[in-house]
Amino acid sequence: MKFTKSTGTIVAAIALIVVAGLSLLLGWPGPKQGSVRKFAREPTLSVYIKETGEKKDMPIEEYIAGVVAGEMKPNWPLEAYAAQAILARSFTMEFISRGGTRAKHGTDISTDHEEAQAYNADNITPIITRAVEMTRGEVMTYKDQYIRAWFHSYSGGHTTTAKEGLNFKEEEPPYIRSVKIKDNRYAPADVKEWHATFPLTKVQKALATMHVDVGDIQEMKIEKKGKTGRATELRVKGTKGSEIVSASDFRVALDAMTMKSTWLSQFQIQGNNLTMTGKGFGHGVGLSQWDAHMLAKEGKQPQEIVRFFFKNIDIKKLWD
Repeated sequence: MKFTKSTGTIVAAIALIVVAGLSLLLGWPGPKQGSVRKFAREPTLSVYIKETGEKKDMPIEEYIAGVVAGEMKPNWPLEAYAAQAILARSFTMEFISRGGTRAKHGTDISTDHEEAQAYNADNITPIITRAVEMTRGEVMTYKDQYIRAWFHSYSGGHTTTAKEGLNFKEEEPPYIRSVKIKDNRYAPADVKEWHATFPLTKVQKALATMHVDVGDIQEMKIEKKGKTGRATELRVKGTKGSEIVSASDFRVALDAMTMKSTWLSQFQIQGNNLTMTGKGFGHGVGLSQWDAHMLAKEGKQPQEIVRFFFKNIDIKKLWD
């Protein structure tokens, strides 16, 4: 074909359409990292499937349904699932705006909960599908930026700041709210109060992953607490000296499913074990799932639920 000025214009227009299509496939949310924009149609994500190692393209709402099914328990209220869908969608867009898992897997996101969010397509139920559809395209924003949509299992009665709960190194996000919550009759007993015991050999290995070596451990205690009462710093003393470590980082290194939180009422060495008692499950930042369950049972709408846990946010619908 002979190239003329008019054909050049056509080619340029086609190129723009292709680029627009790629931006939907890649999930790039806007011209600047974290900036929010409307989409002409539902974006498609590339997803690394941890279990099989395959890479799969899927509509974002299909992915969100799998996340809600992976992150929440069966037989919960519709509005709690819908609130989680708003969170999952917000988390996804913010995560992708920072590069997602492209450097590691060549994809927008991964089904590995340690890299992004839990995902379980097999657990999707009709009520989860309905919850995702009723909040379709809705994300939480702050000043036209995607927010870090943190959530956890149970607050213990008081959510906390990112610095206290997560040892967050950046400036405290202005949309994070620390809020007291009334007693939750729906939360199970083993998250309202829990006990855990760890052999010192396991504690030693956890500290080693944190590049801490105090020799044989002799004593561990809470060094500092935050405003909600959660431990923020721990002191570990051994035959080679003592060091202070982040409580939230230690929890992750040790076993975050068994050391359920850093809200500790007892924490000490007994014989060859580290024993502890605490309350709550998770880091305590953002939405508390069991409290969202309670709010849903009380008749709150999904948007009301997420606004209860975050402040000064907007909820925007980015695609139909």
